[in-house]
Amino acid sequence: MESIERVYRQPRRRILIAAGVLTAAGCAAGASLAPSAARPELVPSDVALPPPRMRPLDTRIEIVLREHPEVEVTIDEILATPMVRDPEFQEAVRAWVEYWRETADEAVPDFLGRMESYGAFVDSSLLAAGLPASLRYLPFIESGYNPRAASRASAVGMWQFMSATAGGLGMQVTALVDERRDPEKSTAAAVEFLGDLRDEFGSWFLALAAYNGGPNRVRRVMQRYAPDAPGSDSLFWALRRHFPRETREFVPKLFGAILVARNPDAHGFEAAEHPPFRFDAVTVPDATSLDVIARAASVPQEDIERLNPQFVRGMTPPGKVSLVRVPEGRGSAFVAAYALIPPDERVSFVEHRVASGETLSHIALRYGVRVADIQAANPRVRPRALRVGTLLTVPVAPSARSTVRGS
Repeated sequence: MESIERVYRQPRRRILIAAGVLTAAGCAAGASLAPSAARPELVPSDVALPPPRMRPLDTRIEIVLREHPEVEVTIDEILATPMVRDPEFQEAVRAWVEYWRETADEAVPDFLGRMESYGAFVDSSLLAAGLPASLRYLPFIESGYNPRAASRASAVGMWQFMSATAGGLGMQVTALVDERRDPEKSTAAAVEFLGDLRDEFGSWFLALAAYNGGPNRVRRVMQRYAPDAPGSDSLFWALRRHFPRETREFVPKLFGAILVARNPDAHGFEAAEHPPFRFDAVTVPDATSLDVIARAASVPQEDIERLNPQFVRGMTPPGKVSLVRVPEGRGSAFVAAYALIPPDERVSFVEHRVASGETLSHIALRYGVRVADIQAANPRVRPRALRVGTLLTVPVAPSARSTVRGS
């Protein structure tokens, strides 16, 4: 493998990231330009940054290729943007640093903890696709790395996909399965989508705006206000007033999160504990309730639900093979135990939405259970005042009916 050795025109320089500001400061020669080596430092909002002390960063690099078996240098295109030297952009980033430190401070520890759980496979996905590593912070600002997150606009999952976008990227969104909530599948889709947006718009800032506000919106704004301009980060910044506020602030918000989350100790944060996202992948041949999977794997049901948030109704879909995650080390035990479960015991409960004209007797007859079993599973439902649209839990497996009768 060939390595890249950088020889700097101006020695004795260091790069600091200060609330989104890349500044040059004297230090030992040979400092690295790699974004991972930068140290986030907060510049207080009441401290002015006079132009004479903000010397332009000399980015001229002489590239020398030499053989080396271990070293490979990459540059994060997002963090290397020239916009970090723009005073207005610096101020916008500084405001978002304060937001994470002051307004969202109670949420940040959980965000950091979940990022520790899911960040490793996000990093590997970005690396495999050749995308900037700083995109690992996108789920941080979108959802706090929460696979179950849902916005007021009905965007769902860690990467906050709308249903139509998810479908276009090959994800299932059905009554039983929502793959926007699947950490692995949604990450693969996000990596593909982000790469396509970058290729189309020629700028990561424009790509991120399109990710947040939709590609069509960015196309319309560019066509109306800059039809002949090539895509660039500075073009996004020049056109930002034509975007909705959330899209206008999306990139500074990301940079603010990067500064805080890359060095949480310096900002007074400690990651909350969250279980690691490690698992064995197994398959089930047909519809199976998550509680049945948990019993076969000899683990708490909460573990199965955490590892499989895509199963929105607590069961895998009928008539098809489904991949299921069980806690790491439990795969072999699950396979052996599941094979002993009779098919009519693999779905313990189903959900039924009451239709017009239905009674508990109709529903019990449909599922082959007793009215008393449905009443036991739904103690707050009054049979004589059954409303259309009410969601009932129906115990369909014999063992489940025994459980609810005995409770």
